[in-house]
Amino acid sequence: MSDSAGSGESGGVTGAGQDAEADNEPPHQAPPLPDGERLEVAETSDEGVPTSAKRPRISEEEQELEQLDKPVKMQETPAQAGLLQKDPASPAQNAGEPLQCGDNGGVGEEVPVSVGGEEECRQNGDGGLDAPLGGEVKPEEEHDSIRSADSPSEGQRLGLDFTQNPQMLTGSWTEYSNVPENYLKGCKWAPDGSCILTNSADNVLRLYNLPPEIYSYNWDMLPEMSPVLRMAEGDTIYDYCWYPKMSSLDADTCFLASSSRDNPVHVWDAFYGEVRASFRPYNHLDELTAAHSLCFSPDGTQLYCGFDKTVRVFYTERPGRDCEERPTVVKKQGQSGIISCFGFSPCQSVYACGSYSRCAGLYSCQDGTLLALLPTRHHGGLTHLLFSPDGNYLYTGGRKDPEILCWDLREPGKVVFSLKRNVATNQRIYFDLDLSGRYLLSGNTEGVVSVWDTLTAPPDANEELLQPQLRFQAHWDCTNGVSIHPFMPLLATSSGQRQFPWPGESEGDSASEDEGGEAVMSPPEVRQDNALSLWWAGPLGPAPEGDPEPPLVQPADTD
Repeated sequence: MSDSAGSGESGGVTGAGQDAEADNEPPHQAPPLPDGERLEVAETSDEGVPTSAKRPRISEEEQELEQLDKPVKMQETPAQAGLLQKDPASPAQNAGEPLQCGDNGGVGEEVPVSVGGEEECRQNGDGGLDAPLGGEVKPEEEHDSIRSADSPSEGQRLGLDFTQNPQMLTGSWTEYSNVPENYLKGCKWAPDGSCILTNSADNVLRLYNLPPEIYSYNWDMLPEMSPVLRMAEGDTIYDYCWYPKMSSLDADTCFLASSSRDNPVHVWDAFYGEVRASFRPYNHLDELTAAHSLCFSPDGTQLYCGFDKTVRVFYTERPGRDCEERPTVVKKQGQSGIISCFGFSPCQSVYACGSYSRCAGLYSCQDGTLLALLPTRHHGGLTHLLFSPDGNYLYTGGRKDPEILCWDLREPGKVVFSLKRNVATNQRIYFDLDLSGRYLLSGNTEGVVSVWDTLTAPPDANEELLQPQLRFQAHWDCTNGVSIHPFMPLLATSSGQRQFPWPGESEGDSASEDEGGEAVMSPPEVRQDNALSLWWAGPLGPAPEGDPEPPLVQPADTD
């Protein structure tokens, strides 16, 4: 683990190298890094090349991107412009010159580490894609800002194309092979799309920058991705989430929160990998208790934490133990169980809570009043939920549950349709919606990713089973994480699951031989695939008008 991952922890933070105490967790250590300063680790790949870009070719790539401006609008965001323009050897001069996540912006430079505040409140809810920071356009940013104003819609016009299998571009797998059974536990794009965050069984959050070659379609030159930051928690990570107004143009907004067993909620700096602040929830015995789920409010001013029959709300700009407590069970009425996941409506002041009691509830953001309690329809505890972009529908999924349910919130309790997926594990299996709300993607235990077109559902459907439009083999092991890029046709998937020993293995070799070799032969048949993968789900190449070019990569073989 890099020095920055452990040196910033303070105020009761458990040491990064602490041994596991339960659930047979592997040692909580990040894989060893090369000797050198933290700055070198954060900025340099295994080949010794700066991970932010291949600098000698920057001017050529920018010229190519300008030529591709009409057919493909992928580069039109402040975050992406920053990825292509930043010089890793020089510190940022002002807020208009963006840093990359994992870059400390120069040795010895002091960067503000305040959490929340007026600067963040002025940020746009879409990570700075709809308006320039602070509502003010600087001369050097004017061109990028004008283009970024319509980049989300441009990204939608570029479009997700699920008429064919997505292309695998690159990924990270060596990173997870240094520790035995270091399976992943999901992946999440940053709100501005500049980087991606992963969680894994070694209790380390890893941050990857989006390879800049993707913008110029140099896909045949994509190396394996290496993390620019590793942030180690002291114990099993329960949940993690990005600050919703994160923009790489403003270092103060680049942070994320995580919760782990027997630890306070930590807020991590996405440039340095250090702990900026801690939120400390205490129970009725004044003992520190860990949050099982986390979610920032859409404006980023509050952090919602899930506990047993309780939601605690912290104010982002006020770290510590002060919080608002919102019980979900009042006078034996309400939503029982551990609050395991959150979701916020994009259109109303309403949030949804899923619990391990197999139900979901809708609450008012103002005071936490229970507005509706959806019927118990799932077979297992809820592990993930999402609102549709119009706020009319809620998608819920559970552990060891064979379906995702779509609820019509205009008629609470009504299931519009269900989506079948195979989930034979207690592990959280994420699903995701694209920006338009049309496509829903989810992996399953066999490593297959299914794509459903929700627009094909009949308008008056009554719990009809919706068939997937596309299914493709993303991994050979459980695909537990699927995340769609905020404005580009890119997918990220993560894979792996805990492998349990077969019966007879612990009885010795003689016992295994007496059973006819069954227990000895079975474990090698289990395909372990612990990896992060990036997929292209859009047009296969920039084609000039009237003269289409062949794709630079061939379609993936999913046989």
